[in-house]
Amino acid sequence: MSAGKEQLEVEDDLVESDDDAVETPVEVAKTNLSKRRTIDNLLEERRLQKQLADYDFDL
Repeated sequence: MSAGKEQLEVEDDLVESDDDAVETPVEVAKTNLSKRRTIDNLLEERRLQKQLADYDFDL
């Protein structure tokens, strides 16, 4: 460990250009949300059908 203060060199090479920035339209987010809701509904339906199949109706 040194007792003196050392000067650190910092390189500012991280310049973001407009070409690197990818903007996704809002429509894609809505489509993805719609797909996710559809998948959730199908999974819920499958879960409920399994519960019905496992239910003992001879109570």
